[in-house]
Amino acid sequence: MRTVTRVAVFLLAALALPTAFGAPTVRAAFENLNAPRADGATPAPARVAHDPGKPTAVVVVGDLGAVVSDTLAPYEVLATTGAFNVYAVAPSARPAPLTGGLDLVPDLTFAGLDDLLGGKAPDVVVVPAMPDVGRSTSKPVTDWLTRQAAGGSLLLGVCNGAGVLASAGLLDGRAATSHWLRLETFRDDYPAVDWVRGTRYVDDGDVISTAGILSGVDGTLRVVERLVGPQAAARAAQRTGWQHYHPGSAASMAQAHPRPADAVVAVNTAFGWDRDTTGVLLTGGVGEIELASVFDTYGQSLAVRTVAVAPGAEPVRSRHGLTFVPRAEPTADLDRLVVPGARAARLRLADDLADPVYPHREGAFPFDGVLLDLARTTDVATATWTARVLEYPVDHLVLDGPAWPWTRTLRPFGLAFLGVLVALGLLRLSRARRAVRSTPAAAPPPPRPRTGAAAGPRRPG
Repeated sequence: MRTVTRVAVFLLAALALPTAFGAPTVRAAFENLNAPRADGATPAPARVAHDPGKPTAVVVVGDLGAVVSDTLAPYEVLATTGAFNVYAVAPSARPAPLTGGLDLVPDLTFAGLDDLLGGKAPDVVVVPAMPDVGRSTSKPVTDWLTRQAAGGSLLLGVCNGAGVLASAGLLDGRAATSHWLRLETFRDDYPAVDWVRGTRYVDDGDVISTAGILSGVDGTLRVVERLVGPQAAARAAQRTGWQHYHPGSAASMAQAHPRPADAVVAVNTAFGWDRDTTGVLLTGGVGEIELASVFDTYGQSLAVRTVAVAPGAEPVRSRHGLTFVPRAEPTADLDRLVVPGARAARLRLADDLADPVYPHREGAFPFDGVLLDLARTTDVATATWTARVLEYPVDHLVLDGPAWPWTRTLRPFGLAFLGVLVALGLLRLSRARRAVRSTPAAAPPPPRPRTGAAAGPRRPG
């Protein structure tokens, strides 16, 4: 019994320090993904143009934000066709935090869109993944989606945006798909939905749902096919650098499942307390997918912390007119400065700042350069995990860098060893104290015989 107790003590000691150091880091990493800005700034969006002869497509974001690529990639694909009025809409006008620390100012509130369209529902509603799926805070979005569906909108649920639609009851009795990491959870939470694996998207008439993150590009191209035509979809794919367009139907794909190498994300999340802070410089005219590639690649890796910066922290307008508000100015406190955009790279727009990194080049899909940079500056295992989460094929890329984050991997083992040493020391100290208490007290010495005068009178001889 003592042996079992000692083993249990040492096991708990080995787990205690890694848990104590890792748990707060994990919590902070996920909280930071959609952390709202602290200054309360609410700049006014630019005035929107509206052509009543074009269909209207909107990308909806909640007040608590959305996944950056789910939001910006469909927006750019739709906008680059020139065939749609495209707006970002939200319940309120305050900046919505996209993952990675990029704040988007909605073009219109729900009420403003209603006024613009005269009460009609938009032709297309794109629903990205949101951090509060199924919670009461998402009710303004789900109630609004229900009204748009009743008004005839074509709904596109991107990645875990399918969960938003399912939570509104809009997928009941339908086939749908979602990110491979959430499919089983959604299967349990929303059993009335026929969840499908192994496809980039599911077209179920007036609702299209896509697999993870960049599968949203395929789903959006399907929307363009249906409303504008396949030639327009092919041109949009070419203009955005998307090489995986599959005309007419969804491309099948090998269904991803968790594997041992995915432990890299746990290592980065729990023991990456020294992760770099990368400033992402916002420049006017930057492409929306270029922005998404930086914030989502580093953000999904959970190995790098990003923050949007610009001189004077002034709002910046993207290529197709979205407004973003940086959170800081580029300063020496940053570990790195990354400058999105092939145009910024061509013009060397940030060469007056300290060691800018330009990850993009003309003609390439923006995520390529950022994944290469991630592998080079962190490790190949992290970049491979991130590509799997993004659901982006990387067979055409040669990811070059350290194989694994060995320093971070050794940290939990070092903490576990230290915990065992502490437990061993405490056990020995406890044993020593018990030994002292159990030792019997020494008997007093016998009295010494008295001699001389002190011994009293002698007996007569």
